[in-house]
Amino acid sequence: MIGKLKGTIDEIGEDHVVVDVHGVCYIAFCSSRTLSRIGSVGEAIVLFIETYVREDQLKLFGFLSALERQWFNLLQSVQGVGSKVALAVLSTLTPSELANAIALQDKAAVSRAPGVGPKVAIRIVTELKNKAPAFAGEASATIGFKQELGEGVASAPVSDAVSALTNLGYSRDQAANAVAAALKTAGEAADSAKLIRLGLKELSR
Repeated sequence: MIGKLKGTIDEIGEDHVVVDVHGVCYIAFCSSRTLSRIGSVGEAIVLFIETYVREDQLKLFGFLSALERQWFNLLQSVQGVGSKVALAVLSTLTPSELANAIALQDKAAVSRAPGVGPKVAIRIVTELKNKAPAFAGEASATIGFKQELGEGVASAPVSDAVSALTNLGYSRDQAANAVAAALKTAGEAADSAKLIRLGLKELSR
């Protein structure tokens, strides 16, 4: 099994990169987000690899972080999600954004990925909601708060404030982040009006 490739970029394709490792070239299929961040031909590269072995083929998938590779596998544990759809999701959302979307039960954010219809988006946010916190990465600090919102158990002032900010055109994730920051300033007893006001101040920074 190949777990990691360290070499130089030999070629960048529409959905893959060719990595030259001491004269041996490997094709690794990647998300568009990964391909946009790997650099240029001739530059050094390190990719975390997921190896797929089938009867008729051996296929490598490349990621810039171990966390992204973990999400690639986690997504495929959901019915109807294969490698193509998993890469499409990771092309659209970073691991942290994906963890947040699942915690918030934000089906619309997940369904922005090409090939992900409403039914698959619902399965992703439903089946992975208990697993997302362990793979939240940079989103770990607020993931519990967002799960409360997603499950509908957050306090009324918090829910109302997030809803109000969302109605103003902010994404559910942006609204949740702003209200979480507002809570730190105002305290748990703050009413929705104060949370909205402080939330807007956070969003204007």
